[in-house]
Amino acid sequence: MSRRDPLTIAVLMFDQAPLFETSVPISVFGADRSDMGVPRFDLRAIGGDPGPLTTTGGIHLTAPYGLDALADAATVVVPSWRGPAQRPPEPALAALRDAHADGATVVGLCRGAFVLAAAGLLDGRRAATHWLYAPALAAAYPDVQVDASVLFVDDGDLITSAGTAAGIDACLHLVRRRFGAQVANTIARRMVVPPQRSGGQAQYIEHPLPDPGTDDPLGEILSHAIRHLDDPGLDVDSLARHAVMSRRSFDRRFRELTGTSPLQWLLTQRIMQAQRLLETTDLSVDAIARNVGFSNGVALRPHFRRILGVAPQTYRDTFHTTTRR
Repeated sequence: MSRRDPLTIAVLMFDQAPLFETSVPISVFGADRSDMGVPRFDLRAIGGDPGPLTTTGGIHLTAPYGLDALADAATVVVPSWRGPAQRPPEPALAALRDAHADGATVVGLCRGAFVLAAAGLLDGRRAATHWLYAPALAAAYPDVQVDASVLFVDDGDLITSAGTAAGIDACLHLVRRRFGAQVANTIARRMVVPPQRSGGQAQYIEHPLPDPGTDDPLGEILSHAIRHLDDPGLDVDSLARHAVMSRRSFDRRFRELTGTSPLQWLLTQRIMQAQRLLETTDLSVDAIARNVGFSNGVALRPHFRRILGVAPQTYRDTFHTTTRR
């Protein structure tokens, strides 16, 4: 059994890596937010190169930990890398391979995916990186299935993200997956960022939606849908009628706006609402199903399991936050 502590987060930093990307996991996991009910993480800032490290603007960083500190971290985040054409140092790659083999989840943000690929961790796996560097990653590591169209890819024990702010999305997704939506939302509010730009499927990324206060009619339609998720009659045809569009025109406009189909978006919103109710209420699974537009728990369960990977009751057992009576 792995001895790794789920609250221990290692951030593997390299010389000449961009400061913003390097700071992303430190911002998410490094602040003490225990006063707001967030677990207190044991953050380990680790130098992947001999220090001090120089980053954007000539700022020098001194990492307080060496590679041996990876030994008991359940999560290892590589926030960036200095350049696609350069190979990371072998001691850091070996330490990453050892951590992954011992059960750690390894995360590569932006150009950090190049470090995971150089370690051989992404062979045969799907991965994301900044769209600008996706062709270079695919060319240098042809065994990696590079997806430049998403904010991040969750492949279980490996998570990779696109650049800059997408690193925040990936880190919050990791928090949500391991500690629940309430903890992730609390961190997001503290950081003043959107709490969830991802859909329910780990590898499905939902595009930002229009502001209902704008002139885009779909903004109001989507807000209407979210307010009426409990209505079993709410479907794509009814949304198209509400938008005064043909079904075909509505589907096309919706895909242009969100990058996904209205049917998939609506299903995802229902499952996300079911998540929140499972975490924060004592309603039965059948009652929750009816609250999000399904006829009963039997109808909810296969969709919930397909999107989140677990059954509703298993999810509740892990993330339920109210006091049971």
